[in-house]
Amino acid sequence: MSTAYPPQEPHGTAPIPVTDPYATAYGPTVTQANVEKPKRPSVWPAVAAAVVTSLIVGAGAGYVAGSAGSGNAQQSETQNALEQPVRESLEEAPDGSVEKVAAAVLPTVVSIEVQGTRGVAEGSGSIISSDGYVLTNHHVIEAGASEQSQITVTLNDGSRHPATYVASDVNTDIGVLKIEGVTDLPVIEFGDSDSLRVGQQVVAVGSPLGLSATVTSGIVSALNRPVRAGQGGGESSLMDGIQTDAAINPGNSGGPLVDMQGRLIGMNSVIASLSSGGFGRSASGGSIGLGFAIPSNFAQRVAQQLIERGEATQPMLGVQVSVLESGTDGALISGVQPGSPAEAAGLTAGETVTRLNDRLIDSADALIAATRSRGFGETVTLEVRSPDNSLRTVDVTLSSE
Repeated sequence: MSTAYPPQEPHGTAPIPVTDPYATAYGPTVTQANVEKPKRPSVWPAVAAAVVTSLIVGAGAGYVAGSAGSGNAQQSETQNALEQPVRESLEEAPDGSVEKVAAAVLPTVVSIEVQGTRGVAEGSGSIISSDGYVLTNHHVIEAGASEQSQITVTLNDGSRHPATYVASDVNTDIGVLKIEGVTDLPVIEFGDSDSLRVGQQVVAVGSPLGLSATVTSGIVSALNRPVRAGQGGGESSLMDGIQTDAAINPGNSGGPLVDMQGRLIGMNSVIASLSSGGFGRSASGGSIGLGFAIPSNFAQRVAQQLIERGEATQPMLGVQVSVLESGTDGALISGVQPGSPAEAAGLTAGETVTRLNDRLIDSADALIAATRSRGFGETVTLEVRSPDNSLRTVDVTLSSE
């Protein structure tokens, strides 16, 4: 998988020398101010001494009284936890708990190992059909497309099975493989990623660093995060990511992100890493609480295309936008394809798209990701800013499948 980003000083009343480096850590040091003798007699030293004497006597009296009292107490029976029988908890995990979710989801999650000419790639996947289709990331199984590669899938029960590469899409980082010679496998249930809410609890399952059947939990930190990750060879994928703070590490790629009913609402794909300074499909620095998953509604649609046709297509506006363009507060249109939905709607080069329906568009990637997330043939409303800074709205019907 890849990479999908201060203390108070104590205050005192006694003066502390600025030149003493230990003053803050160990309290005030001796200064002329706090050792100067008082100008007139004071009773405070006597009172202080009396208090100290009283405390000492009181402590001693308490100790003597305690000793005397313990001699009259009846000796109690010694308890030893090492000699007690082990008691098994009979409480069943409540519905909606991480324990309950893990029990339901783990049998539907697999570990994937691809041995290719460039080495070994590892990741995770979700079983989406009882006869062995598995949903995972393109970057996990891309090497499996070669005839010289070997794919092995490990089920939750520990059994290992050969698998074949079906198809994958580099632009969306979604792929499908099929386990050979299996039937009646448990199947994960899809949830509706469009209904997710920020703050909603989620659970991630996978094989980080080869540790199969690992479960972590967290929340949905944000939605609609445009995340671009390098796929090697100059190619990259772009997702409209679900951001989560559930721990996701290399090896979690392709595994499910599920809601508290155990339904797949995302596929873990990218993490942000301080070591790499950005997003990526693998990061040596590991999880910093910034993981990203491909929404399940989108992944389900692409997986269906890959199984049925061997390739995937996405809804299109028919405009060219530069991902390198910055400082435009939107997606600057650099060109319009002839015969495209954008041309039919009257969009022109030089205009800037600032909103798609009710979603703010602040970059080229945001427009691409938002468009891909819509349905084929769907009509969307764009807010467009002209070069003279005037705003207008345009209805555009996206390309059909």
